[in-house]
Amino acid sequence: MEFNSLDIRYQEFKKGLRGYAVEEVRAYLGQLADYVSELQEKNQELEKRLAEMEEELARHRQSEEELKRAVVAAERIARDVREQANREAELIIKEAQSLKEQTLREAVDHVKRMQRDIETLRQQRDLFREQFRAMLEGYLKSLDQSGD
Repeated sequence: MEFNSLDIRYQEFKKGLRGYAVEEVRAYLGQLADYVSELQEKNQELEKRLAEMEEELARHRQSEEELKRAVVAAERIARDVREQANREAELIIKEAQSLKEQTLREAVDHVKRMQRDIETLRQQRDLFREQFRAMLEGYLKSLDQSGD
């Protein structure tokens, strides 16, 4: 059974032969009604505060869920960025290795060409020497024959 301050304040009792003093009962019921009224007001305030706190808790829980989703998304993005960076690093390394191999091949080819060119120049030098010597010997013979 619920009581409110008005029910208590205006409660009527039957009068008996040796009943209570009506004024004392009325005064006591008035005090009790005031006390119940205060309790009801406090209860309403507490219920209101509870509702506000439940709303705040719900907002905090929602914020927590949003933060969790943001953290998961950030972790996924970080993982994706790391994987992309690794792929790019591997590609750069492969390109560098390929460039190194190509440069090395070109250097080897250049050295071989230079060696061939040097050999060709040596052969030409040797041929020139032989031809020049033969020409000089021919002039010497010619001079020896004309001076005799």
